[in-house]
Amino acid sequence: MDPQAHRRFLDYRERFGYFEKELSAPMLSYGEFVTAETEQRALEAKGEARDDEEEARFVELTKRLLLD
Repeated sequence: MDPQAHRRFLDYRERFGYFEKELSAPMLSYGEFVTAETEQRALEAKGEARDDEEEARFVELTKRLLLD
């Protein structure tokens, strides 16, 4: 287990606990979190080069990971 990913997951769990009542989706497991975060970071790195589908997925993942 990557210590930095684990720390980010713990931060996510804390934010999820705070915003839980406002969210419609269940909390991600550690594996789901790492997968989603990896995809979100890759899309973030593309920046302005994202197409419409990638932009929509980026926004969805950013909200799901409570990063906005």
